[in-house]
Amino acid sequence: MPKRPMANVVRPLDAFGSIKIKIGLLVTGAVMAAVVMTWVGLRNEMGPTRTMPLAVVTGLVVTQILAHGMTSPLREMTEAARAMAKGDYSTKVSISSRDEVGELARAFTMMAQDLAQADALRREMIANVSHELRTPVAALQAELENMVDGVTEPDAQTLDLLLTQTRRLSRLVTDILDLSRLDADVVELGPVDIEVEAFLDDAVAAARLVASSAGKQLAFVVEVAPRTLRMTVDVERLHQVAANLLSNAIRHSPDGGIITITAISSGRWIQLDFKDQGPGIPPEDRERIFERFERGKMAQSSSSVPTGGTGLGLAIARWAVRLHAGSLVVAESESGADFRVRLPRSTSGRGSDRGDR
Repeated sequence: MPKRPMANVVRPLDAFGSIKIKIGLLVTGAVMAAVVMTWVGLRNEMGPTRTMPLAVVTGLVVTQILAHGMTSPLREMTEAARAMAKGDYSTKVSISSRDEVGELARAFTMMAQDLAQADALRREMIANVSHELRTPVAALQAELENMVDGVTEPDAQTLDLLLTQTRRLSRLVTDILDLSRLDADVVELGPVDIEVEAFLDDAVAAARLVASSAGKQLAFVVEVAPRTLRMTVDVERLHQVAANLLSNAIRHSPDGGIITITAISSGRWIQLDFKDQGPGIPPEDRERIFERFERGKMAQSSSSVPTGGTGLGLAIARWAVRLHAGSLVVAESESGADFRVRLPRSTSGRGSDRGDR
């Protein structure tokens, strides 16, 4: 639960928007208080030995009252910074002034919120990665222990199971390595000129193997207009995009469904659509599914639709598209999900993850 700011402090100068004005008013107030007290002392014939100390003490009291309110945000920020050093981001800084100290307090609060969010993301990432790694490792360990103990024989079925878990572990490690590059501003690309239809045919051939291993009978349709369409891209990165989007389509498509991949020319852009016949994605989830470790919620729940995966594929796909200065979004579709990729016809050798947002 967030900690509340320090006890309420009198801040009579908060209405002023400049620290210089506040300092001037503080000095003026202290001097005026001392002058008034001197006048009162002289008028009552208290003598200089009593009047002067009383005037000095009065000026100091006024200074303390005004300065205490001016510097209270700084003390709150000091306490919050000490708490943050211990991993506690819940301490709040009260912001009521409009001067430079108030602006600093606002900036400090925003920084604390960003750090808290980053720390939460880090913890969530570690938890998710640990969970995803534990499953294939545990399966491999169990099968290998059974083989060593003689419980199971290293027959073709057992070795195939071990190979499946090893491939899953390899994919996860690859995803994590790609995830470590997500925050890089610039990445070297190796663009080459390719024929779009041939590229999609290769991607579909690999996707058919994935669908077959998942026990699904799916039809893949590739439509390219014009058939001679070409573009200059980093083939490895674009294969990564196609593989992740097709894997997502396979995961959420019903058995016997059709996955359609279309490519059309649109000016200096090339548009690729990966459409499936799954339950679709509700509008409120169409941005959230691209977040790391976010699998998204389908519009309709179905026990026949597997929801596996690491939750990294779509985040990595969008990152790879943005390296090409393109965009990846979920387009409107009457049924199923339609992931739309827009890429420039030609990509330079240096990529940026800003993309065409």
